[in-house]
Amino acid sequence: MGSKMDRLVPSVSRMMSDIEHLSMFVDPSKPGWTRRPFTKQYADGRCWLTEKMEEAGLSVSLDAASNLIGSLSGSDLDLAPIMIGSHTDTVTGGGRFDGIIGVLAGIEIARLLQQSGTQLRHPLQIVDFTAEEPSEFGISTIGSRGMVGNLPEAMLELSDDTGLKLSDAINQQGGNVERLTSEARQVGDVALYLELHIEQGPVLEQSGHQLGAVLGIVGIHRYRVTLKGAPNHAGTTPMTLRNDALAGFCEIGLAFERHCNDHASVAVGTIGKVTNEPNASNVVPGLVRFELEIRSLDRKVADAVYAAFAAETIQIAARRGLRLSLELLSKSDSVIVKKSVLGGVLAACASVAPAIHLASGAGHDANQLARIAPIGMIFVPSKDGRSHCPEEWTDEDDIAAGTQALAAALLYFDKEDLSGWHDG
Repeated sequence: MGSKMDRLVPSVSRMMSDIEHLSMFVDPSKPGWTRRPFTKQYADGRCWLTEKMEEAGLSVSLDAASNLIGSLSGSDLDLAPIMIGSHTDTVTGGGRFDGIIGVLAGIEIARLLQQSGTQLRHPLQIVDFTAEEPSEFGISTIGSRGMVGNLPEAMLELSDDTGLKLSDAINQQGGNVERLTSEARQVGDVALYLELHIEQGPVLEQSGHQLGAVLGIVGIHRYRVTLKGAPNHAGTTPMTLRNDALAGFCEIGLAFERHCNDHASVAVGTIGKVTNEPNASNVVPGLVRFELEIRSLDRKVADAVYAAFAAETIQIAARRGLRLSLELLSKSDSVIVKKSVLGGVLAACASVAPAIHLASGAGHDANQLARIAPIGMIFVPSKDGRSHCPEEWTDEDDIAAGTQALAAALLYFDKEDLSGWHDG
């Protein structure tokens, strides 16, 4: 991993200062560190990020999907860029590290390149992808989907609870959905995508390793289910004459858990969002809408879980006199990291700190970038395996080690001939 790596040692104090500063752009009415996409807090955070990118010598732009991109030219004008990216949006009640350290690590590496006078052969692009987390529109990885041409019209027409269409939200945030097709990146337009992320699990901490090279990323299948019953007076409607949507949901939810448990060694499933109407204590519930997800490295397993769940759900709804709607929101296939990339990433990690390879149970923007380019990811530990909560924490030394390993990987791959590395 060479002597150049020694000149790209991140400033721990500067990175922690950046994390603390970005964490101030949050919604005060929500718990934890909440910065949802398409909000004022998100826009303010991006204004600050733009300043930091420019200070690091990057030229800054927004693409058609409203991804914030900082670019640095390389010495070889014929080479496609190496991209480093992640996201700065959070779940409601989230933490200060998920996604955020990946973007800030990219900016720190750009600073170090400038300060050391190191010019890469490849152009470098640092990206804050729009809305990586599950959004109010029912889908995730919106920005990276848009970048690679995987944001079809049906998704753009999705609306949030206020009636705002996703297409309008992207445009209001500086994007331009009319240019999505013409600007979509194709195979070969990105030489390599790299991402630093917190593990969001306990493996690194429990195994005593500071860094992890990611073997692959699970596929995520998301669905929306709507149950329509008959709202009625809770005191005067006999139990035997009810079409209770919420009671039906309870039975269906347990069925989903059972089908996931049937494949517990290779898949997980979650119902994380539920709406009940009219949501009054004295009214029999007339409508329940919920969203579920299934995650697995094996698409056949995820499809089998959903097929079994859907078949039983149809039976339960019919027996309870409920009208049922099953809607696919999104499917992202699992991603297996190329051996050549995994080897380089693992060597970069091992040159900095004790490292292992491990799978990612969470989805990332890398899922989408893998459609057009080889991808590599580095994990750093999450205290107690916690994430998506205010208690989410990663020690500053781990963040610094991850950033240094990311820089080492960047320098290593920049010297390689990356043409043809994508499997297509």
